[in-house]
Amino acid sequence: MKRSCGVLLPIASLPSPNGIGTLGKAAYAFIDFLKKAGQSWWQILPVGPTSYGDSPYQSLSTYAGNPYLIDLEMLEEDGLLKPSEYKNIDWGSDPARIDYEALYRSRFSVLKIAADRGWKRDEIAVSAFIEANQGWLRDYALFMALKRHFSMKPWYDWDEDIRLRKPEAVARYTKLLEDDIRLFIYIQYLFFTQWDLFRDYAHEQGIGIIGDLPIYVAMDSADVWAEPEMFLLDSQNQPIEVAGVPPDYFNEDGQLWGNPLYDWDAMRKNGFGWWIRRVDGARRLYDVLRIDHFRAFESYWAVPYGEPTAKIGRWVKGPGMDLIGVLTSWFYDMQFIAEDLGMLTPDVHKLLKDSGLPGMKVLEFAFDSREPSKYLPHAYEPECVCYAGTHDNAPLMAWKDEANPDDIAFAEKYLGLNKTEGFHWGILRGGLSSVANLFIAQLQDYLGLGAEARINTPGIPSGNWQWRLKPGQIPSGLAKKMEELAYIYGRTERVKPAPTV
Repeated sequence: MKRSCGVLLPIASLPSPNGIGTLGKAAYAFIDFLKKAGQSWWQILPVGPTSYGDSPYQSLSTYAGNPYLIDLEMLEEDGLLKPSEYKNIDWGSDPARIDYEALYRSRFSVLKIAADRGWKRDEIAVSAFIEANQGWLRDYALFMALKRHFSMKPWYDWDEDIRLRKPEAVARYTKLLEDDIRLFIYIQYLFFTQWDLFRDYAHEQGIGIIGDLPIYVAMDSADVWAEPEMFLLDSQNQPIEVAGVPPDYFNEDGQLWGNPLYDWDAMRKNGFGWWIRRVDGARRLYDVLRIDHFRAFESYWAVPYGEPTAKIGRWVKGPGMDLIGVLTSWFYDMQFIAEDLGMLTPDVHKLLKDSGLPGMKVLEFAFDSREPSKYLPHAYEPECVCYAGTHDNAPLMAWKDEANPDDIAFAEKYLGLNKTEGFHWGILRGGLSSVANLFIAQLQDYLGLGAEARINTPGIPSGNWQWRLKPGQIPSGLAKKMEELAYIYGRTERVKPAPTV
């Protein structure tokens, strides 16, 4: 990866009059902003359909797109909606927060109007879309139709015959729920149609998309329901052990994620075909893929199903280079980033080295005043990605107020921070000037926002994933200032004007 920089911002956090950021005008405007700011990358969070808790890391499908991100104004321009059918709906009262309840209450009824108008009109294009995505689309559409049929209960609470996917039950429900199946197929057609236009425009402007691949999939997902043999489930398709991380300095109970664990023996037997298909689906969306919780490929924390916390568990060996080697050789033309954060051991460090993937360095973790840190910029090698902070961290100005005062004092001394420059700008300078080939910062950090703009607080079950950028919140001179810094530190090139004749 060449020396460059980018901005981390969830698509859902873009401004929009319809409750949530979408693939519409604001997304294109942000691409234009990134280009003017000398950035090469837009890093986003997973864009799959979300469920209870609204986390993009607990998606109903590892392949599908989030219906909420479909832009309604573009559907109007395409003749699929009338203004009166969506502009007078209450999508939430606070332009700085996403109201997921309001979205859930009304978004699908609006998308159904579009689907009813478009299904026949787009019949040929939809048929081609179904053919191109037959590996997952029909299972997902049936899964979603069944969730509606069973009052949105998780699939493991459905009637036994369809919970266990008995063939006669699948056939019966496929016929019974034909209309809803068609709806969810068409919604995915709309999402990927808009996504392709969005991604093509980004590429035209020289902007690549960095996406995130959660290490685990949600228990209540089409992925687990459709292929339970790939997971550690019992004869009734209930988990045997679930995912999490053990207690640490930050959380005495650990973090109980609850995702089902993979049956790595079963996956090895078919050459990790499940993972190959999964990454191929991600390549359909992204240019660079950040692999979440990379350390679990070496060893992962397995918690007995039913435990109330992650205190009780065991370390289990992961697939290691057996899987990583398959993915990097199969997708030789795709770039990966290893999210190598958390409790790391010499074996994890060895796996990262053997993989050849760039790891992550987070500046908010660098300034522990008690001991030297590998995240300090002077310790970097070029083949890494430096982050000011990730979506799981506080914005820099909130970190300044919340962190240990001794750590902040160390950061100020190390980077020469001062009031004239501004605390957040000094941290950003430290990352941009480092030898790391890629530097990423949250947009909130360039804006100097505080705790109100935090995306996620790990271990806190509610109030996350809601922050939105308000219309006009990006100052007119910000792109120029960002471009100047990117140019000074060799992360962008300036196009010379053509000579006059």
